[in-house]
Amino acid sequence: MSYFDHAGCRLHYEDVGRGAPVLLVHGLGSSTLDWEYQIPDLAAHYRVIALDIRGHGRSDKPRERYSMAGFAADVAALIAHLQLPQVHLVGISMGGMIGFQLGVDRPELLKSLCIVNSGPEVKAKSPRDYLEIAKRWSLSRLLSLDTIAKGLGRLLFPKPEQGELRRKIEERWPQNDKRAYLASLDAIIGWGVREQLARISCPTLVVSADRDYTPVAQKAAYVKELANARLLVIENSRHATPLDQPELFNSSLLAFLGEVERSAPTAP
Repeated sequence: MSYFDHAGCRLHYEDVGRGAPVLLVHGLGSSTLDWEYQIPDLAAHYRVIALDIRGHGRSDKPRERYSMAGFAADVAALIAHLQLPQVHLVGISMGGMIGFQLGVDRPELLKSLCIVNSGPEVKAKSPRDYLEIAKRWSLSRLLSLDTIAKGLGRLLFPKPEQGELRRKIEERWPQNDKRAYLASLDAIIGWGVREQLARISCPTLVVSADRDYTPVAQKAAYVKELANARLLVIENSRHATPLDQPELFNSSLLAFLGEVERSAPTAP
């Protein structure tokens, strides 16, 4: 286990393997454990760094207002702390949002982006959107983390053969700090950098599960607004694609990373 300090917070990260750096950023209410099925495969080819975002996992959970810009600044601080060259950043859900924020704020830090079941904004644009956001905000405060965990387990992993994945969610989710979890949720709601996507020019792979919370069409729309992006749809998958389809996700990610590495200019 490794730690570093930034902006009054002690942040935990894992660092394994050798080669070009691949930085993994987890989703809301999760931790480096989001990537348990990816790290071994990636570390066979790359240096893999997985961060526990402020308020999550083994990182500190300061009693303060969180923001997506603050999360992205923590990621940039880790890159500086480890003196990394440009990184391949892989982010799922909230981690993908952090990737977009970093891409807008510090595009020079990125060699590539992989955005998994995420988007560049969480803004209500219709009465239904307002209702869904208000529902999530309210239920997150009213329900216990144990209750949320059981509901998430059923939603993300509904198949009988996915019992082990449901068990992991039910065990891990209640370990969150409720205040930090809600502060992170508040950082997401209303956030957006879609109007600044032109700042992101690195190769970008957008991965969407066919049964994600948001439709594939929404991802296809913003992919067109990125300078160098493509969309990959993974079938028979829900929001936790790296967990429910690890083999296909890993092979697709490795193929993308290999392509970017092969096309990168060779240093003199």
